[in-house]
Amino acid sequence: MKPHECCSCNMMKCDDIINNGTTSGFIVFRLGRQKAGFYYYYFYYYYYYNYYLSAHMAKWGEGDPRWIVEERADATNVNNWHWTERDATNWSSDKLKSLLLGLSVEDDEGACEVTEVSKLEGEASINNRKGKLIFFYEWSLKATWTGKSKTGVKYKGSIEVPNLSDENDMEDLDISISLNKDEPDTPLVHLMKTKGAEKIREALGSYVGFLKTEFTQGMILPTANGVAKPQSASQSKAKQDKTQVSSGSSTAAPVNTGVKIPTCKFTIRDTFLTSPAELYRVFLNQEMVQAFTRSPATVDAERGGKFRLLEGNVFGEFTELVPDEKIVMKWRFNNWPCEHYATITLMFLDRSSETELKVECRGVPNSEEEQTKGGWKRYYFEAIKQTFGYGARLF
Repeated sequence: MKPHECCSCNMMKCDDIINNGTTSGFIVFRLGRQKAGFYYYYFYYYYYYNYYLSAHMAKWGEGDPRWIVEERADATNVNNWHWTERDATNWSSDKLKSLLLGLSVEDDEGACEVTEVSKLEGEASINNRKGKLIFFYEWSLKATWTGKSKTGVKYKGSIEVPNLSDENDMEDLDISISLNKDEPDTPLVHLMKTKGAEKIREALGSYVGFLKTEFTQGMILPTANGVAKPQSASQSKAKQDKTQVSSGSSTAAPVNTGVKIPTCKFTIRDTFLTSPAELYRVFLNQEMVQAFTRSPATVDAERGGKFRLLEGNVFGEFTELVPDEKIVMKWRFNNWPCEHYATITLMFLDRSSETELKVECRGVPNSEEEQTKGGWKRYYFEAIKQTFGYGARLF
């Protein structure tokens, strides 16, 4: 029996249901006869509802991959396809204040410090669409700086940044620094407009870096097998040519295994024609890090401070700093299992006319051992020598 041959009722065909957008579970048809009873109603509903399912619904596991829920154990935002948004405004406000307050500069004329963030207006958010993160932030801020000359005279001024936005690069920021009208002239204004402005620019750059690393945790969801959708071949190739520390095959997003992974430890050494103090500085000075990595970087050189370099492919946290002698850090590459960090210890050993750098790596995933060794030699050792002229033999 074909549809609609059972009686003269005026039911909507399945094609009509699709074209008209009717998707309600109960009202999928209309009766043309007012005297249709309950059993007729139930029969027609059951018959045509199942006809519709058999004719137009894909089999389990087929059809649009956006709806194959078995790819995630919890069926949440399958394949990261749906648009999700995370409000980063409050987090950003706190982060900006923490990065700016206490920021200080000093020279022969005296010292200056940012003592108050008096205005912080704007918003920030992160959106995940089809597995890609999109960042929106727009801020206007005002702050207060105080200075003290070598003779003990105190000064006060203001800082204004009206255009911290995802549409502007760091070098395009307008950083306005002035002295309060009732204050006498002082060379400290020049100090703030030069060294002070540069430190403020670095702090705001660090905010953007932390926004893209710290606050995005968990926004790209792994599928049930623990692996997020890999990048396309062209994307992977572009990344690999410039910043890939791991192997070319490791282009997927971080793997959330949920289990203990096998790790290894190893030591690599190199020598540099410079002093321990200068080589120590290379790893902690943001401008020097950006120079040898040839890309933007954020480096908060203090215990507990974060770092991010090589376009976000490498990031972590400093856990111990012994000036000119040792740096200990939690370090990871972005395709490692989520929240897994290796412990990297840098020892700066004075060898008279040169410095021996001893790098101890613990907790590196077994599968990443050779790639990590190669990455340190290429993206740290060789890059530092080429950039600063510290060339020496490698052993």
